[in-house]
Amino acid sequence: MDFFFYALPGLIMAGALAMAATVVRRSLQLRSNWNSGLTAEARCLRTYTTTGRGGDTSVTTTLHHVYEFTTREGSTVRFEESNGPATTLEGDIVPVHYTQAHPERATAHSPAPGKALAGTVGILLFLAVIVAFCVGFMVTYHAFATDDALATMP
Repeated sequence: MDFFFYALPGLIMAGALAMAATVVRRSLQLRSNWNSGLTAEARCLRTYTTTGRGGDTSVTTTLHHVYEFTTREGSTVRFEESNGPATTLEGDIVPVHYTQAHPERATAHSPAPGKALAGTVGILLFLAVIVAFCVGFMVTYHAFATDDALATMP
């Protein structure tokens, strides 16, 4: 039975840490794209939405765009990005930022390093609270389980 009180918080912590790594990786990719100085004009090839359920009545909708552009070296790159502006429609031309090493990770989001940093820090703080709660839960359970074991010893 003790295994359950350690395994479940451990799994939650592992999920939170994996999410934190993903958030930091994406933030670094965005910053790298914006700081590279490489830009191109991309054409929006397609827009579509996906929906997800968040509970009994809550539904979330995410807008996706598919872009295509040509790098300075002449190669054609197609990429998809979510949460873009709703005003970008199929056929529109938008500026994209990319790195020479990974043009397939380009972004059409306008440079906003302060906003991106604030969002990343906010998410990381939230995930840190989840990890701290799980650690606190496991420590508290261990303390009470040990006290109960000591109290029942002859």
